[in-house]
Amino acid sequence: MPDPAVVASLTAALDPARLHELAQRCQVLEVRADLFPEPEAAALRREFPGRLLYTLRSAAEGGGFRGGDDERRARLAAAAAAYELVDLELRDVGGSTLEAVAEEQRVLSWHGSPESEEELHEVAGRLLGVPAYWYKAVTVEPASGPDRWPLGLLQDLGRRDFIAFATGETGGWTRLVAPVLGAPAIFAAAGPQAAAPGQLELARLLEDFAWPPPERVRWIFGLVGRQVADSLSPYVFNRALRRLDLPGLYVPFHVESFGEFWLEVVEEGGFAEAGCSLRGLSITAPYKRVAMAVAGAVSPLADRIRSANTLVFHDGVWEADSTDPEGVLGPLRRRQIALRGKPAAVLGAGGAGRAAAHALEQAGLAVTLFNRGAERRRRVARELERPCLPWEELDPSRFDLVVQATPLGRDDSDPLPCDPEALPAGGVGLDLVYRRRGATPWVAALRAAGRLAIGGREVLLHQAIPQFQAMTGREMPADLVAELLAELEER
Repeated sequence: MPDPAVVASLTAALDPARLHELAQRCQVLEVRADLFPEPEAAALRREFPGRLLYTLRSAAEGGGFRGGDDERRARLAAAAAAYELVDLELRDVGGSTLEAVAEEQRVLSWHGSPESEEELHEVAGRLLGVPAYWYKAVTVEPASGPDRWPLGLLQDLGRRDFIAFATGETGGWTRLVAPVLGAPAIFAAAGPQAAAPGQLELARLLEDFAWPPPERVRWIFGLVGRQVADSLSPYVFNRALRRLDLPGLYVPFHVESFGEFWLEVVEEGGFAEAGCSLRGLSITAPYKRVAMAVAGAVSPLADRIRSANTLVFHDGVWEADSTDPEGVLGPLRRRQIALRGKPAAVLGAGGAGRAAAHALEQAGLAVTLFNRGAERRRRVARELERPCLPWEELDPSRFDLVVQATPLGRDDSDPLPCDPEALPAGGVGLDLVYRRRGATPWVAALRAAGRLAIGGREVLLHQAIPQFQAMTGREMPADLVAELLAELEER
């Protein structure tokens, strides 16, 4: 089966150099003529030798075109004379519009919110009743049913000319999995402005997902959480999967309800029917605790810290574990930092903070745990059988190591977790939070104050190494780890 075509959606004018660059990265350029003044096709062809797709998405289907029928017919007919492909909606099927666009040019599409899977299949039947090059059915927010419905449609149809996926944050993963199930193309934004909610930027598609995927994907892995869009986990895992030539794809699952996700995607997702399996999940906030509840087996470590960041499907059972401790200890070992017997503070008593405290205690440090909320402090003290102090009692000067295990630092408006100048000379700050590019404010402030700072991207990599082995049964190659570490540090 040929690689799925990459379609770059153009939502704003680009200079010739950028268009020439796109030509090296995608096969089709979609001009969203409903979103910006359309450029001349001849001008695009001078820099882009691939196929051009003209789209005039109507407001009724989530686009920006609000003109009348006569204007729409005229623009689509003119596009048919200049573009290789022309997007048509079902409203365009009758009369002269359809006649003006040859069968081999037609991308027949529908965007809507079906009330049932049966309704989505009915829509597909209407689309397939008209000869076309590609067909496209997209469920949009607010969706009436699970995001997996479009993927079920692809499985049932078994065609190589039908594209189906869900839009929005929660449906973003379906865009990536659809080509695995036979969709002939994937749509990505040519620049930072997406053409639709949940659409990846082309650069991210190629970088984070090592696109195209293997010809035969048998394993699906994923990251489950509420803030996964900027995660670098797909970048790390997909690089490793490709390096070892493993038939897997790692995708982000933006999840608002873990229970619904587990039922609709994990238990009823239909991966097995499609010839692939959901084999492993990385779990991030706020689901590290609930992940233990769905597991059939829980490691002693995860049980001790009441938190799991890893779920692996093994011999018919989901097994919960935590690699969060390695995320803290790995960077310290790499630098040969001798802290045994030294005092350490962990700020934040969520799943990551608990794991950090446990890891440091096992490594021989004297750990003090701090948390802002009184209710969580009491619960942590009861469950872990250890004190958890109010944040206000933190005195950074008393600790050789301070671990920042709260969400602080994701936004520029966040306050610093503590004053870097207050750490003792030679003190170490380790931030579990990271940004895709650049340091968090606290890491930057630590370095400016002359303190050793360890950023969250390195923490992520050290968490991922044992996760990858647990999920695939293979070790992440040492040379790749070195490459990734250097690349992550340069960001």
